[in-house]
Amino acid sequence: MAEALDALEASLPINGQATDSTDTSKSAVIVTKPIPYTFDLGNLLVNDANPLPPNPSPAHLSTAARDCAQALINQLLTTCPITSSSDGVLMTLPPPTTPLPREKPLPAKKDQTKWEKFAAKKGIKDKKKEGKLVFDEETQEWVPKWGYKGRNKDGEGDWIVEVDEKKEKQEVKGNEVGVGGAGRRERKEKIRRNERSQRANERRSRKNEGGAG
Repeated sequence: MAEALDALEASLPINGQATDSTDTSKSAVIVTKPIPYTFDLGNLLVNDANPLPPNPSPAHLSTAARDCAQALINQLLTTCPITSSSDGVLMTLPPPTTPLPREKPLPAKKDQTKWEKFAAKKGIKDKKKEGKLVFDEETQEWVPKWGYKGRNKDGEGDWIVEVDEKKEKQEVKGNEVGVGGAGRRERKEKIRRNERSQRANERRSRKNEGGAG
């Protein structure tokens, strides 16, 4: 980059005027056009709004392309910061300003599954979106809702628990001993109820689909 800057400065005319890019004896380093170029340096893009003559020759097209490339190099060397590092000389480009088209088309929208249609119809929300952690006010920590050390197991490991007289009578009547595992039994019973409810929903869904067909 430093050598290119030196070459650019050395090529400037003494009188400060730009060289005509149509001079075939020597390629011009400073390019001037009736309509100035516009640049998008982030995309290494130069726009030339100058009209071409009817049926331009290959030589004319080559000259126009060379002038655009030269103008882009000049703009990069004079406006973008250049730094040296152990990896070499680096140039920092500005953010692109020209939107480019996508390489691939937008992905097609996926059809809803049977469960998603059923959940949307019944107003069932996806629990995964609510997050897997909850804040424990006692420990001031985030703990999982379910599983190991989950909030659904609160009270199961307590060495002393408050006895509910009504539940205690039911346990004695059913020959169940101890109240320490009451929370665990309630949790398992809740799981069984949820499973039964889910199976009933599936049966109703299949019945409704069969009637609709």
